[in-house]
Amino acid sequence: MKTVIKNGVLLDNQNSFKKADIEMEGKVITKIGENLATENCKVVDAEGLLITSGFVDLHVHLREPGGEHKETIASGTQAAARGGFTTVAAMPNTRPVPDTVENLEALNRKIEETAHVRVLPYASITIREAGKELTDFSSLKQTGAFAFTDDGVGIQEAGMMLEAMKRAAAQDVAIVAHCEDNSLINKGSVHEGRFSKEQGINGIPSVCEAVHIARDILLAEAADCHYHVCHISTKESVRTVRDAKRAGIRVTAEVTPHHLLLCEDDIPGLDTNYKMNPPLRGREDRDALIEGLLDGTIDFIATDHAPHAAEEKAQGMQLAPFGIVGLETAFPLLYTELVKKGVITLKQLIDFMTIKPSESFSLPYGELKEGAIADIVLIDLETEKEINAEEFASKGKNTPFNEKKCYGWPVMTIAEGKIAWEKGRVQG
Repeated sequence: MKTVIKNGVLLDNQNSFKKADIEMEGKVITKIGENLATENCKVVDAEGLLITSGFVDLHVHLREPGGEHKETIASGTQAAARGGFTTVAAMPNTRPVPDTVENLEALNRKIEETAHVRVLPYASITIREAGKELTDFSSLKQTGAFAFTDDGVGIQEAGMMLEAMKRAAAQDVAIVAHCEDNSLINKGSVHEGRFSKEQGINGIPSVCEAVHIARDILLAEAADCHYHVCHISTKESVRTVRDAKRAGIRVTAEVTPHHLLLCEDDIPGLDTNYKMNPPLRGREDRDALIEGLLDGTIDFIATDHAPHAAEEKAQGMQLAPFGIVGLETAFPLLYTELVKKGVITLKQLIDFMTIKPSESFSLPYGELKEGAIADIVLIDLETEKEINAEEFASKGKNTPFNEKKCYGWPVMTIAEGKIAWEKGRVQG
């Protein structure tokens, strides 16, 4: 049976709203227009709601296998659907790591059995993400690896990274990098700046990230490889990526909502919900990230959704794990803080969360048009509601944004033509 979404509004390229209906059949959008026929169709009333393509997040941690007490593929993709995401890419820092065909096949089966939205699995660059031995890129790509990363661990040896990039280039896949020089981390828990000095705790300097990006950009140029920078956080890193793009080097970069919205000045004491890696940097860094997003240096937004158990986050700033959850709050936060305050347009925000990540990795998602896959989210832009971590579908409740009032809440998510989430209820 066909489904018709009636009476919604679309956003055109001029950032203007227009009334529209959308017809779906199977997994495909078949018609977009006004006053579409509904005879013998299932009808979804979208009166007063914005209709966009489902969001694409290329940096999430689903924790399964090995970290099911933090998150599972089922709970993480429920959270994704609740946040309007229909495509997520799962990082490989699991146990076991998807570093062999056998491990990746097992992961693919679990995704097929339990995921509520599309999951693209990363494979690791090195065996067990230990930085000692490269994985078999060819066989892992054939088994469905989306791209290659040791996210959470920077590749420390330049020679190994260059060889990895050569192998990735040969397979036409990207190297996706957590950029951090371990010799410069200094056992830090937060950014090395005003806050770390006031609290008397070790800080992570900005150069720790920027120097790795600079090295990798030159290696990517030598290997003719697509190189992608995870969760960029410093003004020096933005400058380095900008220079690389001007030089014609194939580099892309992402930024998280929390790095766009927060800086070290916003940390209210030793609250571990403000501990993430990379850490919240200085105000100048945050300003540089926004500028980099607007001028195209940074390509898209990714959440780095990183759930942890409450008891783990309760260990104090120095011992608690890095990371916060982000799938269920990304769009409302960014809409409220950036769009409603005039920093970016609604069209830009939607592009940064749909077509831009898809284009960066040549994925067939993120567009709302006839013939496209029916990945759709319906959003209420008018209702203000508090973020309530206890209502999250994610097992992780670790967010610095709890109780913040936001507009722009997804109310229905459709993945490949099927309702994946609707008004608080996860569909089967």
